Amino acid sequence: MKKYFSLAFLLAGIATYNAQDVSDALQYSLTNVNGTARFRGMSGAFGAVGGDLSAISINPASSSVFNNNQISGSLNYFGLTNKSNYFGSSRTETANDFNINQLGGVFVFKNNNSDEWTKFAFAINYNNLNNFENRSFSAGINPNSSVVDYFVESANGIRLEYLDDLSLSIYDFDYFGQHALMAYSTYLINPVTTDAGNIDYTSNAIGTGNFYQEKDIISTGYNGKLTFNASALYQDKLYIGLNLNSHFSNYLKSYSIYEDYADATNSDNTAGVQALRFDNDLETNGTGFSFQLGAIFKITEEFRIGGTYESPTWIRLTDIKSHYLTTDCADCPDPGYEFGTDTSIEYLPYTLRTPEKLTGSAAFVFGKEGLISIDYSYKNYKNTTYISDESYFDGLNNDLKDQLKKVNELRIGAEKKYKQWSFRAGYHTETSPYKDENKMGDLTGYSGGIGYNFGGTKLDFAYTSYKRKYGEQFLPYGMTSASQINSKNNNITATLTFEL
Repeated sequence: MKKYFSLAFLLAGIATYNAQDVSDALQYSLTNVNGTARFRGMSGAFGAVGGDLSAISINPASSSVFNNNQISGSLNYFGLTNKSNYFGSSRTETANDFNINQLGGVFVFKNNNSDEWTKFAFAINYNNLNNFENRSFSAGINPNSSVVDYFVESANGIRLEYLDDLSLSIYDFDYFGQHALMAYSTYLINPVTTDAGNIDYTSNAIGTGNFYQEKDIISTGYNGKLTFNASALYQDKLYIGLNLNSHFSNYLKSYSIYEDYADATNSDNTAGVQALRFDNDLETNGTGFSFQLGAIFKITEEFRIGGTYESPTWIRLTDIKSHYLTTDCADCPDPGYEFGTDTSIEYLPYTLRTPEKLTGSAAFVFGKEGLISIDYSYKNYKNTTYISDESYFDGLNNDLKDQLKKVNELRIGAEKKYKQWSFRAGYHTETSPYKDENKMGDLTGYSGGIGYNFGGTKLDFAYTSYKRKYGEQFLPYGMTSASQINSKNNNITATLTFEL
């Protein structure tokens, strides 16, 4: 008769050992073109244009372009489609979300007593930098490697006497050591010898190839930025500004990996592990700070240029994780004791420093007829750094430098006005932050929008679409097979603006 064994290391308290990877760092470094409908309709190409609350997030000098006080709020529909391919097997998953994408106001003060500093502006604005809503599912027959290979690699190097010692706390093991203990206790792996000093392990799963595997991922959350802005206009030509940004993030991710050996090569349904399920849950919360300095210069009434320096973001993060392993074993002995309780592990906080960003912009403004704008941004993701006293992060920072590279981003936007109507279009492209573009490809996006000015009130709509390919690796090492995912995002944004 088959026996099912489960082990959950979900103990309450604070753990000192964590396990981040390169993709976790990018989670808080990458941003999308989010904001007002006008901003999104032109693909965010506003660095030399200004006059929009979300443009302040690109160039803090933008607030002095306003002629009147304004407040605006934006509602966004987010739709995602992920098409995965894993060893020739294709699956499609979708996710969607409604959220308040932007909310803020700007207050303009004209100085009639000076010919030098003729205008001052102050603004406060919230922008949702990134929506973490995601869902993907990959399944297929892997002819080469098993999920168990990961647990074998996690265990190799750990003395058997430690895995057998029930007096040891889970906190005596690092993150991967916890997985080794889970695998050993659920009979997923076996020691090569029974000596106390044994440090080598083998798989107890049946089969030598053609492993059926699934990975199901669900995530939600946001990465938001609250901006406090001040700017000024000098001699009606030079706009300068400063942003002080408060960042806050909440990220929830669950993934489940399943593997069975019913159709595996050399399968045997009378002995060994027949199937496994490995579940992981993560909650990350963080707060951070960054600043921006920017300027816009009117070379002529029609042509203007802009430049922005955006500092690194220093964000303090705390992880709460749980992981659960279940095995289906045909001939394993009854272990004779209960396995764990249903609580979670909170890890010590750490700091992530994202790379700084430089943006150059140019725009042609055709009076009240419309405009054409272009923004170019540069960001070196090799400078992404974890800051912590834990030695584990030293190796991870080396991985960041080895795997990541410089990124170029281009945004082009145009607006045409006809009476009270405005028509907009845009294009956005961003190169991959990875040296190996199989891990993440280039981003390409398009946008369009329409708006109507009622006088003191404006109503704008925008549609944006962007796509990117990336590889979803099942596990960090040992079993490193990845599914290839084509991801496409579609967004509809509505913004209501009031002049005060």
